[in-house]
Amino acid sequence: MNSCVDGYPTLTPTLSRPGGRGGVPSPRLRGEGQGEGKALPSLLRSSIASILLSSVLLLLGVSSAAAELEQGRPAPSFRAELIGGGTFDSANQRGKVIVLNFWATWCKPCREEMPALDAYYRAHRAEGLAVIAISIEGPEDLGKVKNVMKKFSFPAALAAGAQTEDYGRLWRIPITFVIDRRGVLRFNGHKFAKTLDSRMLEKIVTPLLRERSGTGPAEAGRGDKNRGAGQGR
Repeated sequence: MNSCVDGYPTLTPTLSRPGGRGGVPSPRLRGEGQGEGKALPSLLRSSIASILLSSVLLLLGVSSAAAELEQGRPAPSFRAELIGGGTFDSANQRGKVIVLNFWATWCKPCREEMPALDAYYRAHRAEGLAVIAISIEGPEDLGKVKNVMKKFSFPAALAAGAQTEDYGRLWRIPITFVIDRRGVLRFNGHKFAKTLDSRMLEKIVTPLLRERSGTGPAEAGRGDKNRGAGQGR
């Protein structure tokens, strides 16, 4: 069911009560209720702990894939069939800064941030910027998606034709991820619950565009200092 929290659309899962109709029955343990009192094998205890952790993550609206995303580490690769034809493959975009945005036509905050994304893309695409907007809607809404995207210059795709599972369940939209020229995740949208505007894009993305391919933040900073030192001589 789709809903909004503080103006932000969220995707709400339907949860069954444990042990209730449609729920997951509790596993019976050997010796349970028989007074054996034996300690559980370590493997079984570990499995139960994993199940409990997964349940907590589900209740918090966080998938295991989303929990594993970490800024500063290699971003998961993804592919998407573009609605205008062709394929966007992150593996082929190495050397570019990628802005990966998830949205929907019925999402007002999504529609509000797209003009800023488009303006930023037009201004910086010659510097090695790639932007892709993936709609979470189904194939039956392709016409709506195409109609909205007529206004914008960056490519779009449907989630049904994309392989983005490693970015986790999308419990709210819009949500955006930014990947640097080396393929490293530099902005994790799961930890940012606001829409992006021009000011935020300048703050988050512009420094990444200034980094040379194959260098990280520290190396880029040293390069800037060296250039400044050379100009001061």
